[in-house]
Amino acid sequence: MSFIATPQFLHFPEPLALQSGASIRDYTLAFETYGTLNADRSNAVLVCHALNASHHVAGVYAGQDKSEGWWDNMIGPGKPLDTHRFFVIGVNNLGSCFGSTGPMHQHPDTGQVYGADFPVVTVEDWVNAQALLLDALGITQLAAVLGGSLGGMQALSWTLQYPDRVRHAVVVASAPNLTAENIAFNEVARRAIVTDPDFHAGHFYQHGVVPKRGLRIARMIGHITYLSDDVMNEKFGRSLKPRTPLQGAGADVAAAAPELRDYLYSTQETEFQIESYLRYQGDKFSEYFDANTYLLITRALDYFDPARRYGGNLTQALARATAKFMLVSFSTDWRFSPKRSREIVKALLDNKRDVSYAEIDAPHGHDAFLLDDARYISVISSYFNSIAQELA
Repeated sequence: MSFIATPQFLHFPEPLALQSGASIRDYTLAFETYGTLNADRSNAVLVCHALNASHHVAGVYAGQDKSEGWWDNMIGPGKPLDTHRFFVIGVNNLGSCFGSTGPMHQHPDTGQVYGADFPVVTVEDWVNAQALLLDALGITQLAAVLGGSLGGMQALSWTLQYPDRVRHAVVVASAPNLTAENIAFNEVARRAIVTDPDFHAGHFYQHGVVPKRGLRIARMIGHITYLSDDVMNEKFGRSLKPRTPLQGAGADVAAAAPELRDYLYSTQETEFQIESYLRYQGDKFSEYFDANTYLLITRALDYFDPARRYGGNLTQALARATAKFMLVSFSTDWRFSPKRSREIVKALLDNKRDVSYAEIDAPHGHDAFLLDDARYISVISSYFNSIAQELA
């Protein structure tokens, strides 16, 4: 049974220095909290979101059907991250389109919508902003930081930027940086957006339009990479949609070979079930997601690489981390493969850090970190039980 969640907002008037050399001021962070902060403020857990998620991690909104948080199966009373035991914080990152200051908001200096002028943000910038939010909440140290995919990169970065403020890091379906293939997928998706005639160099707000075509394609590309081949074949296979033949084509269709008959329809239609599914996902995404936000967040993904300043040596990069780690990967996740998680595990072990690792044989691809695999749920539940015992 889900609980009622309430969005909160905190304004920060002072400038936040960004990794790019720019800064942003008078910004707002949207967040939600679940559970109760204990007397010594030691039971706080920060949950970091991935590309198209938000601060609404768990629970439902009052009076809204189907408003469950994106990780509601993981967080709540009696769930793996039990809000009877922990005070859980979900934060929406800068540059997003779900309440925190982003490209669709006004620039405080010009009064105009930021649009393409919103500054470049990185994973490190998000972590710095999250730290300021925790300061405002009076939380000096986290019991744990938890994240999947891009959220896992933030969790990892927390242990490097603020090693004394994190006791545990739970990094799920993530990586120490993106492979060239991943960057390539992101770039193709970005090109779909920026070449949409309605993009207007990122200032489409001023024209009263939205580059929906580009957003649809970007989402379709991304969604393909989140699923495994096995799941696609099992769910859709080569199934065709039932359709009506083109007007006047009856004789042609009747005369066609049986194995071709279903194909003789309008080329503008979706013929396969997988096509229909992807178009549905793209259409839905284009209605709620901001194009400039997509560009910003995928760039932050591309830029993240804590080993860069150490000549690519991940062991040296992770030497600063003092937290205990739990890493989880999934066998069919080809976008953030188990090999990438094992790179992090090895670097931490080289530094003699306390590390647990679970590689789940699950068929769901990258999306597995959001689903209800019993083994995965058990691993996370056991780990947070051990953290709760430390707090007792």
